Amino acid sequence: MAGWRRILSYLGPHRGVLLLAALASVAFAALDALSIVVLIPFLGAVFGAGAVGGDAAAEPGQIDRVLDFTVGRFIDLDGDPQVAVAGIIVFMLVLVVLKNAVDFARTCLSARVEQGVTRDLRNQVYGHLLELDLAFFGRVRTGQIVSRLTHDVEQLRTLVTAELIRALSWVLVFGATLYWMLVVSARLTAAAFIVVPLTMVIWGPLIRRLRRGDREVLDMAGEVSAHIQETVSGIRMVKSATAEPRERGRFLKLTTGYFESFLRVVRIRALAGPITEVLVALGTAVLLWYGARMVVVEGSLSGEAFVGFIFLSTKLYAPVKYLSKLPTLIQPGLAGTERIFEFLDAPAEIRDRERARPFTGVHVGIRYRDVHMEYREGEPVLRDVDFFVPAGTVVALVGPSGAGKTTIVDLLARFYDPAAGAVEIDGTDIRDLRLASLRGGLGVVSQDMVLFHDTVRANIAYGRDDAPHEQVEAAALAAHAHDFVMELPQGYDTVVGERGATLSGGQRQRIAIARAVLRNPPVLILDEATSALDAQSERVVQEAMEALLEGRTVFVIAHRLSTIRRADRIVVVDGGRIVQQGTHAELMEEDGLYRRLRELQFR
Repeated sequence: MAGWRRILSYLGPHRGVLLLAALASVAFAALDALSIVVLIPFLGAVFGAGAVGGDAAAEPGQIDRVLDFTVGRFIDLDGDPQVAVAGIIVFMLVLVVLKNAVDFARTCLSARVEQGVTRDLRNQVYGHLLELDLAFFGRVRTGQIVSRLTHDVEQLRTLVTAELIRALSWVLVFGATLYWMLVVSARLTAAAFIVVPLTMVIWGPLIRRLRRGDREVLDMAGEVSAHIQETVSGIRMVKSATAEPRERGRFLKLTTGYFESFLRVVRIRALAGPITEVLVALGTAVLLWYGARMVVVEGSLSGEAFVGFIFLSTKLYAPVKYLSKLPTLIQPGLAGTERIFEFLDAPAEIRDRERARPFTGVHVGIRYRDVHMEYREGEPVLRDVDFFVPAGTVVALVGPSGAGKTTIVDLLARFYDPAAGAVEIDGTDIRDLRLASLRGGLGVVSQDMVLFHDTVRANIAYGRDDAPHEQVEAAALAAHAHDFVMELPQGYDTVVGERGATLSGGQRQRIAIARAVLRNPPVLILDEATSALDAQSERVVQEAMEALLEGRTVFVIAHRLSTIRRADRIVVVDGGRIVQQGTHAELMEEDGLYRRLRELQFR
């Protein structure tokens, strides 16, 4: 029940429009039923019948009194039959026009609620996505995230709005029709519902199987999306390794699994139509037999009332058929809802502490104090990391791949929090600093710097959208990027393509450096910033980075040891531990890992 309350809470901001849609649905249901009921006085006027009749639950003459109160307010049903017939026909036409006008309004209002819920939910999911920690993105595949943000949100929209609003409309049609059926004959109405208990017995097991099946289909859809995302991101590797057949085979396995899961669910859901039709046919047979008996044998119901009742019952069975299938129709939405709520309930563990202070720069230095870090419990990636970086100095982190260098700088940005120990700036634990302020004071230039499918100007000013063009251009000049930018087709307004696909590696790095220059951060992190560049591009980028180093506290991660000789201090990391510290000259005098790595590179 709590889950349904949470689902329905998304309708809260749209309750005004939803109320109007509900009122339109009430009006539609009333007009729709009345357009059928007027057939009874029409048939009576045509065939010259007397009173309609009733039974124990609806005393004789009740239908006449109700008709006099509705249709009779506009038409003299007891007057000239020809005039009455003409009046009823005009009345029916007016009802049809009004009914369709109301239906148009209902459709537009419902669509407004549907899209409003979709927009709000998608914004909430995306906003929560941005708040989650990097650990979450390490656990969940990108395709699964995209699937929940698109496909699963659409399933929830279908559940919360499309199906529930449609169900409300059908319930109102059902109620209006049922009212008139009871007015005509309560006994005949009871006969029409003889198959309802049988329907409930049949649907129970089907619904349980559908819930499991729909969840499996959504999970498989997420895996398909994840594989596509992974292949597209690594398409260069796929082609260079001539691995197209392998990827084709993997994708075929996933799509076949999705295909089979989907068909299993379709087979179960497809039973809804035939089962409902058979039950409706059974109910209609009972209705025809019992109604004919009331007219011919008992004489408790007039012929035109029976004909009108039959027409009403056709209106009744449409909502009954829909509502009987509703449990199967909402199962995909419920499965999608479970997946979305799992996503929304994932906690953002990296948060501001109470009374956190703003980050004002590094005045004394940065200290890693006995830091222990693990991504999975019992699998440490850093052990007893302890070193000090004085303000305004350049420290280089070197060591084999997987030693923990990137994890060390990730802790400084609080992408993760250490399992033990602390990272301190000027003696203050960075967990006592405001997160946005801390990260705003960091500049990062990495080997795989991300550029967005936007203009050069927007990419340089990313995170500082209010920066004037003069500052953007000055940053580009400092990064040695201005000249090549001006050679682009639209200069600073040139769209660089996804991940900067239209630029070379060196150009992308200089755009990234310009972004860091514009931010003017007190702390700079250079993570393998030139390792993927050729010698000429590396020289240009190195010259551009000189503008960044002055007056900042800098962390440099590099496998190419020739790039770190300018560092004031070198920290050597191996197996998650610091094994050496010192200047280049000091470390070369020791028979340690640093000298062995250097000799290996320059042998």
